[in-house]
Amino acid sequence: MRIVIQRAFSAQVVVDEQVVGRLPRPGLVLLVGITHDDTPADAAALAAKAWGLRILAGETSASDTSAPILAISQFTLYANARKGRRPSWSAAAPAAVSEPLFDTFVDELRRLGAHVETGVFGADMQVHLVNDGPVTVVLDSAELAGPRRGHHPPSH
Repeated sequence: MRIVIQRAFSAQVVVDEQVVGRLPRPGLVLLVGITHDDTPADAAALAAKAWGLRILAGETSASDTSAPILAISQFTLYANARKGRRPSWSAAAPAAVSEPLFDTFVDELRRLGAHVETGVFGADMQVHLVNDGPVTVVLDSAELAGPRRGHHPPSH
């Protein structure tokens, strides 16, 4: 599971010219990509990490300030552009796998106390945001607790 976190002054997601999710005040926008071997445990771990990450003003976290979250599923985070000019999406999990895990991720954030709004899974979405800072952080479940499922840290 891979998440791009952006600290935002404001943000909203539009589908078919309708706002379907927005930050009611400054908070975090989370772009969430899911790959084939992700698990509910990965979703829970990244939800906790994102909720507690101290990237808001004064080195506070969303959990410290009850900052709202706008979570958007984004399979393109697993694009492979190593060869040619057309990215491959084969590392992104299919909807049957990724949608339930995205829902688990959102449910875990809410269980932790977050106000979470979302886009529409699988829809063509327009994301409007004013990045604050700018502050952008990438989290990857493969890097959270050391090696797992064949992932190895880079050697130095």
